[in-house]
Order: sequence, then C-alpha cells, then structure tokens
Amino acid sequence: MDLATIEEIRQVKYCYLRCVDLKRWDELAEVFTPDATVDYGTQVYGKPLKLAGRDAIVGFLRDKLGPDMITVHRAGQPEITVDPEGDTARGTWSFEDTVIATQYRVAITGAAFYQDRYERGEDGRWRIAHTGYVRTYEAMMSLDDLPSFRITAQLGKRDEAHVADEALDDADAGVR
Repeated sequence: MDLATIEEIRQVKYCYLRCVDLKRWDELAEVFTPDATVDYGTQVYGKPLKLAGRDAIVGFLRDKLGPDMITVHRAGQPEITVDPEGDTARGTWSFEDTVIATQYRVAITGAAFYQDRYERGEDGRWRIAHTGYVRTYEAMMSLDDLPSFRITAQLGKRDEAHVADEALDDADAGVR
C-alpha cells in the first residue's frame, strides 16, 4: 500500500470540501478532471442532482452556494483503494453537512457516504473524476422556529462594531 498516494488523494478531497465552504471556485475547479461527474443525493431539489463536466459542476455550486449560503462540510473515515496500475483510485467517505440558507431562513443538515473515483493526471496530480452520495438522512428546519437563533459571524460579512473595534486596536497599536 502506497501511503503517500493515499494521503495525496485525501488532500484532494479535503481541498474540495474547504473550497466549497470558503467559496473558492477557481481553486475548486482544480480538484476535478475536465469530464468529472457528480451525483449529489440531496432531496432539496426534489430529486438527486446529477451534473457532468468540471465547468457545469463549479458553475452550479457557484450559483447555488453564493454568499448568502453558509455551508459546513465534514468528511472522514476514508476507505481508499488505489488500482494496481496506480493511476486510478476509489474512495468511500463518511460525510456530514450543514447548510444555512440565510435568505430563506432555513437550515439543512444531513449525513451520507461519498463514493468517489479519482484519476492521476499527466501532471502527476490526483483529481476527482466522480463524486456522489446517497443520504443516510437529511433534515430541514425553519430558522423562524428558533427565535433565539442569530448568526454572529459569517464568512465575507463584517459588521460595523467589528470594524470599529479593529480601528481602535489599530489606534492603540500606534500609541505604543
């Protein structure tokens, strides 16, 4: 078993998850093969979502998971098998996610097992050729049902109080 190869594949999956949550779409494109496919088992759209091609995948995620969508994706317990040729691999990952749709005042949480295929490119880098999952569960709740729910921090958004505090910190630093 080539542990270095397995770690390279793990890093690709972790990069995928991080880029989705941080909305780094250009970097996300680099983790997919040009002809990659996805099969997301979410029922939010009424049926599982199937997409083909790196541009279609990244375009969909960019469009649907914009700045008003807070996402947290966690995957672990990978079971990765590298094919004997050493240029393709398969992986199964335990997965949990939370999506907070601030515009719609809805939170979605769920779990699944990702089933992935990976390919090593001519440049030697591993990329995702296919990723998909079938939900073990998915639940949705209205944030209006949680009257005390407040988002106190959100990626890409800063409130005036934090800006004012930073200005005071900068002024204090200049006095020293």
